[in-house]
Amino acid sequence: MLATSDYPDLPSAWSAFAASLDHPPPPRAAIAIAAPLTGAVVRMTNNSWTFAQATLADALGVAQLTLVNDFEAIAHAIDRAPATAFDRITGPGGPLPERGAISIVGPGTGLGVACLHRHAGGVLVQATEGGHIGLAPCNPFEDALLLHLRARYGRVSVERACSGPGIVAIYETLAMLTGADPLMADDRAIWTAALSGSDPLAAGALDRFCALLGSLAGDMALAHGAAAVVLAGGLGQRLAAFLPGSGFAAAFEAKGRYRALLAGMPVKLVSLPEPGLYGAAAAFLHQHGVPS
Repeated sequence: MLATSDYPDLPSAWSAFAASLDHPPPPRAAIAIAAPLTGAVVRMTNNSWTFAQATLADALGVAQLTLVNDFEAIAHAIDRAPATAFDRITGPGGPLPERGAISIVGPGTGLGVACLHRHAGGVLVQATEGGHIGLAPCNPFEDALLLHLRARYGRVSVERACSGPGIVAIYETLAMLTGADPLMADDRAIWTAALSGSDPLAAGALDRFCALLGSLAGDMALAHGAAAVVLAGGLGQRLAAFLPGSGFAAAFEAKGRYRALLAGMPVKLVSLPEPGLYGAAAAFLHQHGVPS
């Protein structure tokens, strides 16, 4: 595992990866990128790397290259993963539907969103920047959270709350509203305390985070016309034990006249250890077929 922060650009990281192998580097590659891939030049969303799509294969020394958005890759992984790779969070059990749209939502360092559409002719994967839609508060606590974040950022995207770093603002807002003393300012420390239950304020922030994630997942399901929702992202497995007993399901279903629709929709958590890598390979096969 190589950290992007240790290298100035993607070709440098690729060279380090190639040097670590005890055999020649592969002639074909599939790479999942945490950024939109809509322009000639790609700029990473949460990293300083930039590169030109047209010349990247030559820079890496590969004959065939597939580039996919990171959550586009996860969507491909979800399409090909076996039923045993999913854990039920709420809604009906059973496998994912074979037809219709599946919303994919994943909190991690940022917030990823994609849509997988299964139809009679095959599969369509749509990468999105859904993590950057506006935060929509649903209760007084979330109103206060929005005001707290707006004072800091101006425009507030949902990623500011529903991501790993977002726990800090939730924790600070909860402290402000309850008069508690916020003892931590680092998101990793807050997550550690929240998941272990060692700090009541951090545990309360975790409950609020799960409800925010549920509300967002329900919004995405409505926006995509989804038949199911799958949770992914770096925080997914860490939250697996907490989501079913949290306010996630109630917030997911709290869509007014569409409550019954959301209550009957399966929500699952993908349990593949590296869905992005699995999905990048699946995207390569989708684009090029099996290499000869």
